[in-house]
Amino acid sequence: MEWNEFFLALGETVGMTVIATILAYLVGMPLGILLYMTGKKGLKPNRALNFVIGILVNTLRSVPCLILIIILIPLTRSVFGRATGAWYTMIIPLFFASFAYVARVIETSLNEVDQGVVETARSMGASTFQIVWKVLLREARPSLVLGLSLSTISILGYTAFAFDFGAGGLIARAYSIYNNHPMNYLSRPDIWVILILIVIVVQVIQELGLYRSKQIDKRRIAK
Repeated sequence: MEWNEFFLALGETVGMTVIATILAYLVGMPLGILLYMTGKKGLKPNRALNFVIGILVNTLRSVPCLILIIILIPLTRSVFGRATGAWYTMIIPLFFASFAYVARVIETSLNEVDQGVVETARSMGASTFQIVWKVLLREARPSLVLGLSLSTISILGYTAFAFDFGAGGLIARAYSIYNNHPMNYLSRPDIWVILILIVIVVQVIQELGLYRSKQIDKRRIAK
């Protein structure tokens, strides 16, 4: 592989990951907030609604990403005019494979907020919207940022399935090297370059998440 091919594959991986993550949060965050609010200790407990949303989230989380890609081929084709052969055809299945996971991440982060803070806001007459926006999401920011980094890394891992549909990306290129050189693929420098690039991307995402989380965590004692 030439260097321009490495950077092209890197761009495809970043494109799939970033766009799918944004879409997953656009749907997963409201779902996660609803899961929290309708839970037993939520602001608006509603067992029926919580059960329905929980079933949806758990069902999607249970379906393997590869099967989701296959099931969603008609939808992907209707949106993009093709279902395989380009990196952007992975965005829809990656989104469906991820937003349920994101919803649980959001719910878990909100559950970590001290209920005393919520009760204080309630006693001061804050509305439900104000409690969610100005109390819950603010107090949960460190955990939410960490959750974002973990979700992004998980979605990046899902891009491995792009290989099965000719959609490109770093992981798919590594698979291609193995298929083309099954007897000596480990001796080829390009597969190690791909591995290093993936590790760098993951480390950057993880470290940025940790750094930002520590920055906004008011519970940390200033040195």
